[in-house]
Amino acid sequence: MNIRIGNGYDIHRLVPDRPLILGGVNIPHDLGLLGHSDADALTHAIMDAMLGALSLGDIGHYFPPSDPKWAGADSLLLLQQVDQLIKARGWHTGNIDSVIVAEKPKMKPHLGAMQEKIARTLQINRDHIGIKATTNEKLGPVGRQEGIAVYAVVLLFRG
Repeated sequence: MNIRIGNGYDIHRLVPDRPLILGGVNIPHDLGLLGHSDADALTHAIMDAMLGALSLGDIGHYFPPSDPKWAGADSLLLLQQVDQLIKARGWHTGNIDSVIVAEKPKMKPHLGAMQEKIARTLQINRDHIGIKATTNEKLGPVGRQEGIAVYAVVLLFRG
């Protein structure tokens, strides 16, 4: 088989005194995402989708939160490492589709910058990266603004 599909999911709690980083973009907000690295849930979901497509586990296997080396890590650099792992096995990213689920802040003004940063990191065309945003209609922890969740699907091809 010359194509593989993987899906990824990530959720992080919103807390004070942390930056809100999604897709490598620092988004102005009074709360940020809590995590061992920079807690970039969009990039984490994409990495999990890439790894899952090749049955390589998840990002916790490669960048465990118990390892102080990854404390505060830039998730775009982690994405670059996952991309190298994929390419070393003869695979490339065809396209990505993702959904950010957040009540606030509004994501639309930042989606283009997120696409650009991820495209540059993976060395693929920006139009191969879909990033959408929606709310959770005030339902559940995301709806109560306790966190932000992201879903991602990645198509890999052998080439």
